Amino acid sequence: MTPSSDFTLPQTPGLGFKPEHFHQITDRPGAVGFYEVHAENYMGAGGAPHAMLEKLHTDHAISIHGVGLSIGGAGPLDTAHLDRLRKLIDRHQPESFSEHLAWSSHGAAWLNDLLPMPYTDETLATICAHIDQTQTALGRRLLLENPATYVTFDDSTWPETEFLTQIARRTGCGLLLDVNNVFVSATNHRTDPRAYLADFPLDLVAEIHLAGHENEDLPDGPLLIDSHSRPVADPVWTLFSEVIARTGPLPSLIEWDNDIPGFEVLLDEAARADAILTGARDVRAA
Repeated sequence: MTPSSDFTLPQTPGLGFKPEHFHQITDRPGAVGFYEVHAENYMGAGGAPHAMLEKLHTDHAISIHGVGLSIGGAGPLDTAHLDRLRKLIDRHQPESFSEHLAWSSHGAAWLNDLLPMPYTDETLATICAHIDQTQTALGRRLLLENPATYVTFDDSTWPETEFLTQIARRTGCGLLLDVNNVFVSATNHRTDPRAYLADFPLDLVAEIHLAGHENEDLPDGPLLIDSHSRPVADPVWTLFSEVIARTGPLPSLIEWDNDIPGFEVLLDEAARADAILTGARDVRAA
């Protein structure tokens, strides 16, 4: 299918919305260009969450980020979950919707995690069918995010970058490039993040995610955990700057979902992203 892509985020920094920051956000409209929320937190019929999101959307673009559709699962999509997602998107009309290259459920079991899968022809066909089903149900394009991974599969026959490229080409979806996930996965698998990004189809990227990670020291080297609980690490900022130099400015979200700091700390992270985006914009205008 060729899904609609009429909704777009501004090419600025964004922040994940946290209800505890609501009053500070409404006191400073436009402090960042957009806010992102997790879809599953807004699937109730009404109440304060929807009221806050509606107010937020009066002054800012909104991105809805799904964490429970299980697009990478071997079984069929949960049609009840997809229907709840459709109602949410119809209600709030966000500028962007994204999901993960991952699976998180099996039958009636919900695992509350984003789990990997082998990159094979079979999983490629399944994921493409799931994305086609989702985009048809929602009436719009989704963005698919590259995962943070801690294991690889011997039966994978596709490199991750080519696997994502094939999904996007076959379904018309866009890609969400999580630069922290690239760094986490490359460190864990002892590969080169720059080589990964050299092969990544940057022309298909419509949004970028940045986040912090935790470092566990193991006997054979570091294990990084995509924790979203710390500032963005310096090597991730460096990779982000290199990507933006190639792509030009893109909507770039700071994710911080655990051990949430004060709003000013998040604004400092957004300001660092903004400096990089502005620098790329100035170079292109020169």
